Amino acid sequence: MQQIDYYDRLYGERVPRPDAKYIYSESLETRSSRYDWNIGPHVHPRLYQLFFVEKGSFRLLESNRQTLLNGPCLIMIPPAALHGFEYEEDVTGRILSLTDNWIESLLSTSKAMTQMLGSIRVIHDFDEANSAERIKSLLSMIDEELFHQQAEKQIMLNACLQQLFLMIYRLWQSHEAESACSDHVSLTYYRKFQQRIRQTGQTIPIARLAEELGITHVHLNRVCQQIAGKSAGQLVQEHLLEEACKYLIYTTYSISEIAFMLHFEYPNYFARFFKKLTGVSPKEYREKNGGMV
Repeated sequence: MQQIDYYDRLYGERVPRPDAKYIYSESLETRSSRYDWNIGPHVHPRLYQLFFVEKGSFRLLESNRQTLLNGPCLIMIPPAALHGFEYEEDVTGRILSLTDNWIESLLSTSKAMTQMLGSIRVIHDFDEANSAERIKSLLSMIDEELFHQQAEKQIMLNACLQQLFLMIYRLWQSHEAESACSDHVSLTYYRKFQQRIRQTGQTIPIARLAEELGITHVHLNRVCQQIAGKSAGQLVQEHLLEEACKYLIYTTYSISEIAFMLHFEYPNYFARFFKKLTGVSPKEYREKNGGMV
């Protein structure tokens, strides 16, 4: 079992817990190169972290998956979230770390924004108003403010941080809206697909069904997997089997007649299909389930 480390401060540092207003900014390369570009799975109980990867490829390690990503992108890691990274050596970017207390005080007036911070978020789609360059510029301003003593430093830091998280929130909201729209479109396709196979009650090629919906068969399979967890072909087979079972139990049609009603070319094709899915022949199924003879 792989060891999971807990750090009250930054990765690799075992020092006393930071105070309520702890904040730190550093280049991504500084700490990562020190550990041969591999940051093992670990947890920060009190720290919220923002990783901005300007360029390069890397792998994000979470508790239940690994994701290959490319810059520019943002990764937001909330406190107590297991995470790790495997970077390529050409990766550049910045890391901002601050305590959960500071985050709470920064965003105390916006419940909507705090919802964004509950789990690991990855943002790789930027727009003109909230571009990767603007994010990079804000992070540089925060870095400069942290390491130089200037008048009203705390006010400027808060202003920059609030602007940064507001920009990220807008990007996240835009992504959520697009996902919701995509889900709605997928559901519409799925319902039309279901309606079509109920209407036909026969074995129509998936490519033809997809063409009737105005999408490719690959897209149709993706929709079915997304909503039902099954391929389009599996759903068609399930529908045909359901129809066959109803005919066998509740009608007196012969097995050959049922095969032709379901548009199988030959009765033995139907018999093979039925036995493959149920483990018994149509005749045996009818007899076991008290079908009409």
